[in-house]
Amino acid sequence: METTVNNPGATRRDKLRVTSSLQTPDKVNVRRLRRSYRQIRTENAFRKTLIIMALAIFVLVVGIMITLIVQSIPSMKLLGVKYLWGKVWDPVQDIYGAYPFLLGTLLTSFLALIISVPFSFAVAIVLGEYYPRGWFSNLLKNVVELIAAIPSVIYGFWGLFVLVPIVRNFELKIGVQPMGVGIFTSSVILSIMVIPYAASMGREMIRMVPSPLKEGAYSLGATRWEVIRSIIMPYTKSGLFAGVLLSLGRALGETMAVTMVIGNTSLIPKNIFSPGNTMASVIANEFTEAASPVYLSALIELGLVLFLVTVVINMIGKRIIKRFTNE
Repeated sequence: METTVNNPGATRRDKLRVTSSLQTPDKVNVRRLRRSYRQIRTENAFRKTLIIMALAIFVLVVGIMITLIVQSIPSMKLLGVKYLWGKVWDPVQDIYGAYPFLLGTLLTSFLALIISVPFSFAVAIVLGEYYPRGWFSNLLKNVVELIAAIPSVIYGFWGLFVLVPIVRNFELKIGVQPMGVGIFTSSVILSIMVIPYAASMGREMIRMVPSPLKEGAYSLGATRWEVIRSIIMPYTKSGLFAGVLLSLGRALGETMAVTMVIGNTSLIPKNIFSPGNTMASVIANEFTEAASPVYLSALIELGLVLFLVTVVINMIGKRIIKRFTNE
């Protein structure tokens, strides 16, 4: 059945409107079904792509762990569990103990975290609460981001030529052997390097605090310090701790800057001013010199220990974050 428009004064738009209104419901339904089918196909393709990418990351991490385990088998068979508690590292006599390097890694990382956390939180509060916008906020934010972008070897050079003399003079004043290099120097370098991670995450979390909460506290007569202490910090504690955990992971794996200022000795450090070594710096220094299969396997096992330490610390941190979130 055809319907025509006989009105000679009707415009082209009116004719198109009438024509479209006279389309059969079947054609409209077919078009809708095609569009819905395309949307479903696109959604399924997007979902499958995300799943494949997530599985690729999982396979990559598992592959790294399996590679480290397989390459560490000769050292595991020869040394066993005593490898973790051995205090002597002597490749000439095939004696390998990872305890000095494990201790050095934990000392430098946690000491750097203790030094950096107050600065990270201070920067986060300044950018998130006091100066959320403006030229000063942009300047400070760019400086913090620049700290994260500087290569670690530059930090190592700066530590050798600037920080080491300062630490040496400080050691002279407090009566410690003035070596300059050591655990404390590398921790200071690490603390500067990890500040941007906790500061950036803390800044974003503080900006996400609902304004009605803060405005309600101000209306009750609370000061800025009381709002930060009683409203902002409790509300953002899980995010702040996540930033600290991210900083710790960065500090555990740092290699070049630490290698240049830690002293590179296989002895157990007597105090925080003594020279030492980390697992990452040992691998960087001695990997090219590993001539025997057992020596090479011991270094790879050291990488496996570092991998497992990082995983364990992250698991503990996530449990703490989950507990904070539930509270």
